[in-house]
Amino acid sequence: MKKIISTMLLSILIVTNLITVVPNALMVKNDIVDNKDFTICIDPGHQEKGDSKTEPIAPGSGQRKARVSSGTAGVATKKAEYIVNLEASIILKEILENKGYKVVMTRDCHDVRISNAERAEVANKCTSDLAIRIHCDSLNDSGKTGTTILVPSKNGKDTKCIFEDSNKYGKILEKTLKTSGIKVNGVFERPDITGFNWSQVPVVIFEMGFMSNWNEDKMLSDPVYQKKLMEAVAKSIDEYKNEAVCE
Repeated sequence: MKKIISTMLLSILIVTNLITVVPNALMVKNDIVDNKDFTICIDPGHQEKGDSKTEPIAPGSGQRKARVSSGTAGVATKKAEYIVNLEASIILKEILENKGYKVVMTRDCHDVRISNAERAEVANKCTSDLAIRIHCDSLNDSGKTGTTILVPSKNGKDTKCIFEDSNKYGKILEKTLKTSGIKVNGVFERPDITGFNWSQVPVVIFEMGFMSNWNEDKMLSDPVYQKKLMEAVAKSIDEYKNEAVCE
């Protein structure tokens, strides 16, 4: 009799677990399905060779800047920024694709010639729901550390339509990074960034840290730290997307 009761109790436990697990599995599957219509454009900043030829800073602007630079390099690792940017971007791409998002990359190698305006056009053409530009920082002040988030200007002729959503994501990312124990210097508007002014979709630049700081430079080349940063970016995208769906 005891054996029969034990068998019955085991069967009840298994059924109870199935009732709990199956809905959770369906929920995860539904989240992935829902994400497939949400497109993220990832722009790994810079490239192997800079292009000093100029382009308009904004559509119709007489002000011009270099098409693209090769970025900075680490004081400790001596690694070029464009390499670190792509390493982190590939991690982000994998995380987002595992969540079911559609991901478009502006580049997946170093030997390219893509201007800042052309990078914005990639995001425009795929009508991405959000463009994330991945960069690293550098200053003459070697003591400066932490991440920084840049967004388009709310008063810019070409960016006022995308400011609100861009800033919304920037604020979500700021909160997520802080919750993850990552220093954030703030969210700042920039009217002078070509990739912002040519963008027709919400866009942010995520400066992952300062390659001019010895310790932070080494952290930025650590795959574990890169993943921590990119998981915060991805988690923030989840929240941003969910808020957009609810509105």
